[in-house]
Amino acid sequence: MSDSDGKKPLGLRGGDARPGNVKQSFSHGRTKNVVVETKRKRVVVPKPGAGTKPMGAGGGAGPSKRPAGISDVEMERRLKAVRAAKAREAEDAANRIAEEKAREEERARRRAEIEAKEREEREREERAKAKAEEEARAKAEAEIAAQRAAQAKAQEASAAAASSKRQQTQSSAPAANDQTARQAPAGGPKPSSAPRKNDRDNRDAARQPKNKNQNDGRRSGKLTLNQALSGGEGGRQRSMAAMKRQQERARQKAMGQAENREKIVREVKVPEAIIVSELANRMAERVAEVVKSLMKMGMMVTQNQAIDADTAELIIEEFGHKIVRVSDADVEDVIDSVDDKQEDLRDRPPVITIMGHVDHGKTSLLDAIRNAKVVAGEAGGITQHIGAYQVKTDGGTVLSFLDTPGHAAFTSMRARGAQVTDIVVLVVAADDSVMPQTIEAIHHAKAAGVPMIVAINKCDRPAADPNKVRAELLQHEVIVEAMSGEVQDVEVSAITGQGLDQLLEAIALQSEILELKANPDRSASGAVIEAQLDVGRGPVATVLVQNGTLRKGDIFVVGEQYGKVRALIDDKGNRVDEAGPSVPVEVLGLNGTPEAGDVLNVVDTEAQAREIAEYREHAAKDKRAAAGAATTLEQLMAQAKQSENLAELPILVKTDVQGSAEAIVQAMEKIGNDEVRVRVLHHGVGAITESDIGLAEASGAPVMGFNVRANASARNAANQKGVEIRYYSVIYDLVDDVKAAASGLLSAEVRENFIGYSKIKEVFKVTGVGKVAGCLVTEGVARRSAGVRLLRDNVVIHEGTLKTLKRFKDEVKEVQSGQECGMAFENYDDIRPDDVIEIFEREEIERKLD
Repeated sequence: MSDSDGKKPLGLRGGDARPGNVKQSFSHGRTKNVVVETKRKRVVVPKPGAGTKPMGAGGGAGPSKRPAGISDVEMERRLKAVRAAKAREAEDAANRIAEEKAREEERARRRAEIEAKEREEREREERAKAKAEEEARAKAEAEIAAQRAAQAKAQEASAAAASSKRQQTQSSAPAANDQTARQAPAGGPKPSSAPRKNDRDNRDAARQPKNKNQNDGRRSGKLTLNQALSGGEGGRQRSMAAMKRQQERARQKAMGQAENREKIVREVKVPEAIIVSELANRMAERVAEVVKSLMKMGMMVTQNQAIDADTAELIIEEFGHKIVRVSDADVEDVIDSVDDKQEDLRDRPPVITIMGHVDHGKTSLLDAIRNAKVVAGEAGGITQHIGAYQVKTDGGTVLSFLDTPGHAAFTSMRARGAQVTDIVVLVVAADDSVMPQTIEAIHHAKAAGVPMIVAINKCDRPAADPNKVRAELLQHEVIVEAMSGEVQDVEVSAITGQGLDQLLEAIALQSEILELKANPDRSASGAVIEAQLDVGRGPVATVLVQNGTLRKGDIFVVGEQYGKVRALIDDKGNRVDEAGPSVPVEVLGLNGTPEAGDVLNVVDTEAQAREIAEYREHAAKDKRAAAGAATTLEQLMAQAKQSENLAELPILVKTDVQGSAEAIVQAMEKIGNDEVRVRVLHHGVGAITESDIGLAEASGAPVMGFNVRANASARNAANQKGVEIRYYSVIYDLVDDVKAAASGLLSAEVRENFIGYSKIKEVFKVTGVGKVAGCLVTEGVARRSAGVRLLRDNVVIHEGTLKTLKRFKDEVKEVQSGQECGMAFENYDDIRPDDVIEIFEREEIERKLD
């Protein structure tokens, strides 16, 4: 750039710049010279005294390589760090190489060990195989030698017999003997040739498996994983049992023995219907053979189809077996019901139930006995929760008490067949005397047939009068010892503890009289006192063991439930391993909650327990679903007509006043003859209660109410349990009904009147209705309220009622003959064209007494 431009020339700072000219080109060919400055390269001259060793030589860096502002000490330190890092890297690389080499040596050593083990195992298998073959060969040779010796001995015996015979013949007829001797080589037996031929055959048969060309089906070599997964060597391998059977057949064939299999005749249990494969399994026959026999009989069935018992009987007889017909109820035969031997029985504690009127001191008496005879701390909440506990008297007798909630539970247990109580303690307040529930308790105890002990409680009160209690008990046929009777009575007080020892002694004395015994060495059986569903433990049942010993791990069935004993908890809250007779325990491990009074039985397998529980569940459902499952007078009459052994007709009577009750009871005693009589189980004054329903259910009796009614709980219980309640206001009507039921003349005759027939022409599907049959009434009339039967090929396939009867689009009551109509069956849709509908009406004709 020139100075004439008035601008400062372009330059670089510093003294090392040199001026120069540069020619700059523009567009349209214009150029311009520009003055620029070029910077010279700076040359660094080492200072005097600086290190002369090169970089990385151990003496530091040269001045030209050192960064600016770094001292010699810092540079030396950095160099040392770099050298140390390089040394560590070299050492790590050496270590890695050494470790890799050690690992490679370890792998080689392991491979050598594995190969040695495999080689040793193969050698051991080969030795074992050779040894087994040698033993089999030696055994076969020994058997052949024994057979050969036996044959030689037999030949020698026959030769000796022939020689003696020849000698006798020679002595009697020399000429004939000579002729026989000359003919013997031509046509007679050759004793020496047969044994040699048999020996050659046996040796050839023994050597036959050694033939190289024969394939005996054995697997050669070691089985590898790939062969096992891919089914190597031709797929499925033969089992050891199959090879043993083949060897046995070959050995018998080599020894000339015929394979004679004796037919095993089995007893085959057959229910009402059985699957074909199951039938073959029970006969131990091949399924294909059974199916083949059925096809020969004209039945094209598969192995998964069911056949009836009659067809199964034909098949079983064809195969040479014996049939044993069983029913569904036979599943309960596995429950051990064998009578115990007298020498196996042991004494057991008695089971006592305390009953009585409300507020007469039952709970207080229980608490007093528990506090007096049970160690403190053992009678906590678990004893109340379990509802049963044991007490040991001063004399050493163990007593089992049941804390039942009331008479209803006591009776429901007896209704289910659980007779758990041995002794009943009747608690009567000395100041209140006999009350209605006291009378009920007396009747319950008498119906159960268990002895009673009367505990006259509250004797510490000033108004107590025990003699009044004894006198009033006489009216109900309870004669205590103080009145020269046989029923023990004890005056007690739950507050002061008076008479508790005498009460326990009386119970112990009564148990000695009863001589209660059980066999602890058999499968356990017991009764459920109560059951509940615990949130943390599941279904829990309080069981009183009656016979045998219940152990942890036992499989049992109880009512409609089953399970396996997971834990046993005694009345003190402790876990125990077993429980003997008359011992109450809580049982854990049920699959559901049973009902109070259900009987527990121990079985062998879980399959048996499940089968019994399912059968009981189905039976209970059928019983609940059956129409007429209630205990009615008609059923009692039918039972009286069908059974010649029915001697009593039980009933319960509740009246408004005592006089009416006495009059009805006297009238009932006059009904009957040598075959039937009426027995009044219980009569009382007042409304019909739930306790009366429970007693009626247990005894299978109806309840007769005279000028009284049942309360709400009693009506609900009667509907649930199927107990009939009849109300009367005239004694003669009650007497006539009972007399008719006892004589069997109360039933009504049912007569059917056929009113028409119709034929199905078409079948239509109607939304909301289902299948509707388009019919033509061929005879008589079709009525909406009548009963109908569906006939297919003159076979009744359904009987029921009509859901709808329409003429065109209108619902009608009846359709005359010759008209078309639409019909739909109630809860049945299997209708087809050309089916015939039979229409009928039922008429009941009452039978009257002569």
